[in-house]
Amino acid sequence: MKLEIISADKVLFKGDVQRVTLPGSLGAFTVLEHHAPLISTLTRGTVVYDTPNGAKEMKIDSGIVEVLDNRVVVCIN
Repeated sequence: MKLEIISADKVLFKGDVQRVTLPGSLGAFTVLEHHAPLISTLTRGTVVYDTPNGAKEMKIDSGIVEVLDNRVVVCIN
């Protein structure tokens, strides 16, 4: 699936991933391929995503995520 992590002024990551774990407001959750559509707020924590080159992590303070059609867009503050 495709993952984009963006801030107000730049794209921080854009590429293919096998899974993404996000710090949701109601607790951490993982998105896999063909996940149901969703929109969620994010809290302070770590976004962990598995790329073909290994696992990566990114600390965030807050944000929102949209999952739709095997595409995950994370907008962070």
